[in-house]
Amino acid sequence: MSTSFIEQVHYIRIPVKDLEESIQWYRDVLGLQLVSITEDPFAIFKVNDGPFLLTLVPTDDETFVHFTIHNESAFSIGFTSPDLLNFHHHLLKNQVRVEEIQEEKGHAYFHFYDPSGNQLQVHW
Repeated sequence: MSTSFIEQVHYIRIPVKDLEESIQWYRDVLGLQLVSITEDPFAIFKVNDGPFLLTLVPTDDETFVHFTIHNESAFSIGFTSPDLLNFHHHLLKNQVRVEEIQEEKGHAYFHFYDPSGNQLQVHW
């Protein structure tokens, strides 16, 4: 098949332990725009002006958006930031669990964790 019926990724669902705490964190720490809170209740965030959405889904289950490879944590969601160093400092200032900035073949990145323990990555 040479043409896909799929146009783009619309949203990704992220499991969270405490919806209110997570809404505040994704809005105030990451600076994402809260679009709505549905009756489910899910919290839907817009990532800048793009079509991509993040949906926070409350759960009591011990589950995360990341996975493991050979028992090592691996991220599923990668963000971009043109100001990686200042973003790293911003997260540390906001007491976010943040790993050190790594550089590999001219590519800089680091991992960080939301209040529910979901591993996320940002790169530039």
